[in-house]
Amino acid sequence: MKRQFLTTALIGAAAIVALPMTTALAGSDAATQPTVITLTQTPCQFLESEAKDQGFTSTKTADCEAINAKTAEKRLSEAPVLKLKPGKYIFRVTNKNVPYGLGFYLRGAGIIGRVTLPKVSGGGLDLGVTQDYAIDLKPGEYIYSCPLNTTPDYKLIVEG
Repeated sequence: MKRQFLTTALIGAAAIVALPMTTALAGSDAATQPTVITLTQTPCQFLESEAKDQGFTSTKTADCEAINAKTAEKRLSEAPVLKLKPGKYIFRVTNKNVPYGLGFYLRGAGIIGRVTLPKVSGGGLDLGVTQDYAIDLKPGEYIYSCPLNTTPDYKLIVEG
């Protein structure tokens, strides 16, 4: 199974660079194994999706709604865009320190993208829990977020 950990690189406009670390599974074809994208949720944000840990605190969804009403537009303008090739992925999402249940929602951007592109979503991410969300990404523009943690809609582009 290939693993990709997201790190932030600041090159002109910020971009997330996925660095592969391959772990061969005995008797498996690495080309058919999904790539793991690791994402960590803290209050009101995904850590890997922004240039820095914003250090927000939240005890309920309404806290993040208020924070993002004031800061999301600027943060998104500075956030690196996740760029991937088409293929099978597992988004491994962890609730690091949010004291209420979270989820993950990845879908096509725009009205047509939401209808034509694959999507994945789910909840059950209580404090300290990690869950995998599998998806076969097709070329196009996507957004991902957590509606329960009220994160911004982060951009993901699949091309290749």
